[in-house]
Amino acid sequence: MTRVKINELKPLKPRFEVPDVLIAEPPTEPLSVLSKDDNGVVLSLGAESQRLIVSARPFRLDIMEGPEVLLSLNSRGLLAFEHLRLRKDTNKEEDGLWEETFKSHTDTKPNGPTSISLDFSLPGVEHVYGIPEHADDLKLKTTDGGDPYRLYNLDVFQYELYNPMALYGSIPLMLAHNTQRTMGIFWLNAAETWVDISSNTAGKTVFGKMLDFVQGSSEKPQTDVRWISESGIIDVFIMLGPKPSDVFSQYASLTGTQSFPPLASLGYHQCRWNYNDQEDVKSVDQGFDQHDIPYDFIWLDIEHADGKRYFTWDPHKFSQPKEMLQGLMDKKRKMVAIVDPHIKVDSGYKIHNEITSKDFYVKNKDGGNYEGWCWPGNSGYPDFTNPEMRAWWASMFAYDQYEGSMENLFTWNDMNEPSVFNGPEVTMHKDALHGKWEHRDIHNMYGLYVQMATAEGQIQRSGGAERPFVLTRAFFAGSQRFGAVWTGDNAAEWDHLKISIPMCLSLGLVGVSFCGADVGGFFKNPSTELLVRWYQTGAYQPFFRAHAHLDTTRREPWLFGPENTALIREAVRQRYALLPYWYQLFFQAYRTGMPVMRPLWVDYPKDTATFTIDDEFLIGSDLLVHPVTEEGSRGVTAYLPGAGEVWYDVHTFQKHNGAQNLYIPVTLSSIPVFQRGGSIIPRKDRVRRSSACMENDPYTLYVALSPKKFAEGKLYIDDGHSFNYDTKKEFIHRSLTFANNALTSSNLCPDCNFLTSSWIEKVLILGASKPSKVVLKMNGKETPVDFEFDSSMSVLTLRKPGMNAGDDWTLLLQ
Repeated sequence: MTRVKINELKPLKPRFEVPDVLIAEPPTEPLSVLSKDDNGVVLSLGAESQRLIVSARPFRLDIMEGPEVLLSLNSRGLLAFEHLRLRKDTNKEEDGLWEETFKSHTDTKPNGPTSISLDFSLPGVEHVYGIPEHADDLKLKTTDGGDPYRLYNLDVFQYELYNPMALYGSIPLMLAHNTQRTMGIFWLNAAETWVDISSNTAGKTVFGKMLDFVQGSSEKPQTDVRWISESGIIDVFIMLGPKPSDVFSQYASLTGTQSFPPLASLGYHQCRWNYNDQEDVKSVDQGFDQHDIPYDFIWLDIEHADGKRYFTWDPHKFSQPKEMLQGLMDKKRKMVAIVDPHIKVDSGYKIHNEITSKDFYVKNKDGGNYEGWCWPGNSGYPDFTNPEMRAWWASMFAYDQYEGSMENLFTWNDMNEPSVFNGPEVTMHKDALHGKWEHRDIHNMYGLYVQMATAEGQIQRSGGAERPFVLTRAFFAGSQRFGAVWTGDNAAEWDHLKISIPMCLSLGLVGVSFCGADVGGFFKNPSTELLVRWYQTGAYQPFFRAHAHLDTTRREPWLFGPENTALIREAVRQRYALLPYWYQLFFQAYRTGMPVMRPLWVDYPKDTATFTIDDEFLIGSDLLVHPVTEEGSRGVTAYLPGAGEVWYDVHTFQKHNGAQNLYIPVTLSSIPVFQRGGSIIPRKDRVRRSSACMENDPYTLYVALSPKKFAEGKLYIDDGHSFNYDTKKEFIHRSLTFANNALTSSNLCPDCNFLTSSWIEKVLILGASKPSKVVLKMNGKETPVDFEFDSSMSVLTLRKPGMNAGDDWTLLLQ
């Protein structure tokens, strides 16, 4: 990684530098000077053949490997840095520099223009990704002739698709990928940012490309990127990979990894705006039991509070919150209640009074408390950039402060862009003040700070013992450390179902693995077909929550007739059976920064056919999912990657070769999912009403053999909710390997200690041959194991081998 920082030598006053996003000051290494002259210097970059060439006039920086230029900085000379200056006389031309109007709003711009810009050239690159959040394809488009991609957290009403407009969150990280290398550019700036992308291959007609080919055009493809921010400094990290996994770990070393979520939060979440009262909550909860559909969390939106005063309960509709929470706890279920960062200005409201007396509100340009309109009416906005304010906010989640809360109540931070209904673009005025900094400097970080303080509050209320669960709408680089993100207020339309895939894939590429979209669509009413297809898609995305707008008709899963209830039940049950696999992938994401839901090119980086695919995806390396997202679909074509590899249909165990486009006929019950030959996936096939009810249930191992009759996988088990995996090394982490006709479980963490009562009740081996006998070797003893073999599908089933999931054992096929 190379970090480039550019600041004014002697600014009139300090310029903003982003705090709290990097987990530590990155360690630096001395560079050796290879050569220098009057105009520049050549430095060695640690790695054998990598060099950094700095030229002075004109300023330019090139990163090279051998004879190849990997990346150039300012090669197009678009470096711009508007210095802080004193305002001169009232010169009419200059007025726009010191004050701007937007509709009825005025931005005073007391510091004048302070924008910065820098360009980057990427020779040999045609595919760039990342910089969420946008409702657009996975592969970023060129922006020539149109608006650049905008990063500016906004509460957008009914957002448009396939559009570079800003949405709720911003992560200023772009990935570049070709068959040789994956790289990253991380632009650490929290002000409004625009990203322009141009390419020398874009816009060429098919005829033009053919002409190039015929004439032997030697022009190398190249992508040029320009970043522009309104204020702050230039602080950019260039990550050189070279593998996708290297870029993920490089970025994780800067901003941290995805927090390890409680197991229950990987289950299904039932939400709407709003469940009316405690009776409503109780009847919805019972509905899941009556229809045998599992769920873990039921959610309450803004109507649950007393007049939108967060941390309170409506005295009529939710008069006994603890009784309600205890009823859920008795069934091993949980609840999420919303806590938004806008606070009702009301002298009878404890939270408002405390923030006022501690002087913790954001200020307007004149130094008074900034006020704006939001759900409760006139509202103040706590200054979450202030660490004292965050510590106070965290303390409000203590059980003796947040009245009616219990250990199974978790939190949802919405509207934290921040949303200001009567503000410019429905957000805060840029000249509002956070201490000495203007809102324009910190805007894209506000939501990160809200989630950070909320997660800290949940950890503190348990004395540091329990993992938090916090969902946020606004986010920035580093938000992955604090919980989950969803794609905001989507609509019940087929295109919105489709776009949920690239939107979550983009977030995964930039560190946020815990992503999902509102199942069924937030606005409008879905057709039953769309609702079923959305459940089938959402069941295979990391954050799985149904949500709906106040004005929509009720859509609990059993309200659409028994056939549709059965289809939704089956999708949700598939999710629950796979929870051991999801959990192990989130453990891996927490340890390494690898995305859980990922594009195919992450695992097949040399296969150009995968570079633009965003209607299917991988979960980990071993499951490929191609959801049905077209209305009335009779079939889908899935690309199965990997020449010489095989993939098994997880529902039929049919085997298919890799490196092909496979047409799959579908009905309304179909969810095309394939397991990679060479993998072992643990499942819990006895699905119960919540994940906690399945804690001690047995495992089934699905062993999918490669053409070389090999397979490997992992099994991770802990208590599912505490930090003991970290503080006391209380977990089981096992390697499962099938080789030479033997399946072996070995310990990946010998100094870990955790006991499970779960055992292995079944092993399915796909692509197997029939053995004459099967023997379990364990503790020096050998015992025969019952098996049956389906010769038509080459599936060997081992019944009740009976070993504990935490033990060492080998199953021999003889």
